Amino acid sequence: MQAAPGNRCMETGPGPPQNWNKEKQTMETTNVITPEAPQAPKERKGRRLPSLHLPKGKKGKKWVRRIVILAVIALGAYWIFFRSGREGGGPAMGQYALDTVQRRSLTSAVSGTGTVTPIESYFLKPLVTGEVLEAPFEVGDRVEKGQLLYRLDAKDAEMSIQQAELTVRQAQKSYDDLADNLTVRAGGNGVVQKVLVQKGDLVSPGSPIAEIADTSNLTVVLPFHSADAQSITPGQSAQVTIAGTLETLPGTVESISSADLVGTGGALVRQVKIRVSNPGALTSANSATAQVGEIACAGSANFEEALRQTVAAQAGGEVTDIPVTAGSAVSAGSALATLGGSSAQSSLEDLAIAVENARLSLQRAQDALENYTITAPISGTVIEKNVKAGDNVNNIEAGALAVIYDLSYLKLEMNISELDLSKLHSGQLVEITADAIPGEVFEGRVDRVSINGTTTNGFTTYPATILLEDYGDLNPGMNVSADIIIERVENALSIPAEAVQRGDTVLVPQAGALSEDGSMVIDPTKSEERTVTLGGGDGTYVEITSGLNEGDAVLVPAQAQGGMGGGVMAAAPAGG
Repeated sequence: MQAAPGNRCMETGPGPPQNWNKEKQTMETTNVITPEAPQAPKERKGRRLPSLHLPKGKKGKKWVRRIVILAVIALGAYWIFFRSGREGGGPAMGQYALDTVQRRSLTSAVSGTGTVTPIESYFLKPLVTGEVLEAPFEVGDRVEKGQLLYRLDAKDAEMSIQQAELTVRQAQKSYDDLADNLTVRAGGNGVVQKVLVQKGDLVSPGSPIAEIADTSNLTVVLPFHSADAQSITPGQSAQVTIAGTLETLPGTVESISSADLVGTGGALVRQVKIRVSNPGALTSANSATAQVGEIACAGSANFEEALRQTVAAQAGGEVTDIPVTAGSAVSAGSALATLGGSSAQSSLEDLAIAVENARLSLQRAQDALENYTITAPISGTVIEKNVKAGDNVNNIEAGALAVIYDLSYLKLEMNISELDLSKLHSGQLVEITADAIPGEVFEGRVDRVSINGTTTNGFTTYPATILLEDYGDLNPGMNVSADIIIERVENALSIPAEAVQRGDTVLVPQAGALSEDGSMVIDPTKSEERTVTLGGGDGTYVEITSGLNEGDAVLVPAQAQGGMGGGVMAAAPAGG
């Protein structure tokens, strides 16, 4: 059998082959050539490669399967070896993408979502029931704080106020009367004739306290003929003559009776009361006559004391003080005794409480009256008007009469993770976007960050309030995304964050690491580990402050490269 060109083989048959050369001995192989198979190349100079001859039939198929399995195992081992890296932390022979050092704007931010609302809103609800008399505003109107919005019929409230005022006056009078009656006072000028009580005595209303008489002034009531009496007037001077001594005293007419009486001899008379000063010796035992002008009286009468009275207590209590004694001269209103004790004090306190309660009721009635006039609680824009003039409202069943928004600012409440809390402070810039308004970025500022956190499932968040003054087409109720800017670096040399390994190293391709056109990584083992100094970043890209120059190539794990773009904010190339 003739061997294929390029192959060295032995002839078959008994005995050793001719030209046997142990040093150049080769394994016998069977070369199967099909009619369609190309001719083997001519024998080349130099070392020849052995040919692989597989058995035919089932044995050949088994050999093919074995070779495939071995190849798969070998490839797997090869991949695992280079994936894990060489001894000493060298680059793995895995999938890498190529990136370059570029200048970008890097922004570090804390992100979140929320719903914008007015900085202040007010749902106007009635506190009273009644008919709406006025409602001088419309939806969309700008209203100022304190401006009249509704006026309700307040007749019932006004009547309640009048009743409350009357109750206050009555309660105050009862208190004042009792307080005054706890001091027993003289009804006129005179001299104390007797003191009828002692300190410590318990008295009740009507109990006699002292007797008082006015002996310095005397009166005499004399009859005058009716015809003559009609010409006499109070205040006229009179001449009084004392019976027996014929001594005369000046007097003054105090009063004239209006009814006629039958006097001595059947004549009609009227009683004229005349007052005189007691010279000192006159008593009720003395009698007198009088003449008013040219008119003389028609009879005589005895003198009477101008004042004689027994003063009684007007309230009950214990006698705690007696500032007078028998013979003391007193004038009208002078204190004769003071009442007190627990009983009197308790009664006085009860009346004081009644006065205070009456005043509180009056205040409530006056406050209720104010509720019938409803004014704007804030300055803002009317969003809803649900009640008009002529409608009746019920303070229990009624919803909002109107809704007012203060749209000078919009407000956004955003929950901040406890891990980011230390990064935030008032005044920080916030960039806000809304799906409803694509392509626009609105600016806000952090107003405050609460330290009252909420913990759910072991995770704590803190509410941050963001204010937007220039909010354009944003409307209350819109859902937005917000980025609180922590740091922004312009024109920074940067690479993908995933390119950084072990904290501060990157892989820089060397000769043979890239394809001929430099577009893809073909052998990452031919790369250099380089230590770099990092600056800030935005979660997707990181700033390089030393160790690399603009345009330098770096290797990025392909899996990481494929996931780039999912950071907090995408970095923009400088000037792009």
